[in-house]
This record gives sequence, structure tokens and C-alpha cells, in this order.
Amino acid sequence: MNKDTRLSDVLHVLLHMGQLHEPLTSDVLARSMGTNPAVFRRMMAGLRDAGYVTSGKGHGGGWQLARPLSEITLLSVYEALGRPTLFAIGNRSDTPACLVQKNVNAALADTMVQAEALFLARFGEVTLDTLMPDAPVPLTVHGGGPG
Repeated sequence: MNKDTRLSDVLHVLLHMGQLHEPLTSDVLARSMGTNPAVFRRMMAGLRDAGYVTSGKGHGGGWQLARPLSEITLLSVYEALGRPTLFAIGNRSDTPACLVQKNVNAALADTMVQAEALFLARFGEVTLDTLMPDAPVPLTVHGGGPG
């Protein structure tokens, strides 16, 4: 199963945006994520709708943070992305006739609910400013442009 890297990708971009005070184009930011601008814009739409970033068109336009990193949590970014699946573990059958499989499903479901609650609680405690490195890291290390 392929890993869903959207949360990691978007956090990476947001932290770079937090180091700069100028708009960055979709092209520049998409290159830093190893994707194309259209995919990048779709990924960022939820963050824009939630008010964490803004985007402007035309000359001098681009993406900027709408809030300080200290006001954005891992949970808020996760939710703005549509709550991507945290775990890839699934049941062999969702409607088993076998009592053993029913017990396995119940144990897995209960454990996953508890694990997800722990993840989400922790995500709510971590603000993005706490993830910022001590020294600025230029976006150019990714082939992405200014800074």
C-alpha cells in the first residue's frame, strides 16, 4: 500500500512559508514537494478554505501564511486535508460469518479507535512553530526558489 504523504508534504511547505515574508508561487512550492502545481493547489485548497493560507493570482501573487505558525496545529492541518487515513490496517472481512473473525474485528476496531484518539490529541497539542529549525533552511535546497 502506498503511503499518504500529504500531511508531511504540507507541513514541510508551511514551515518553509513561515520562514519567508513574501508570496511563493504554486510552481515554486510544488517543486519543493516533488509534485506539479495543479496537485499542489488541490492539496492546499482545504488550508486556504480553513484560513491558514492565502493565495493571490497574477504578478506578485502566490501563497502566504494567513496566520502565524504558533496558531496552527498538526490537528488543524490534518483536518484541513480532509483527515487522511492514519492507519492502513484493515479487517479480512467486514461482515464475517466466523465468530473468530468477529472477535478479531472487534479487537482491531477498538484498538484503532484508541490509537486514533491518542494521535488526534497529540496533534492538537503541537503547533507548527515548535517544528521550526533553529536556523532557517532555504527552500532552494529543494530546487524550489527564493530564500
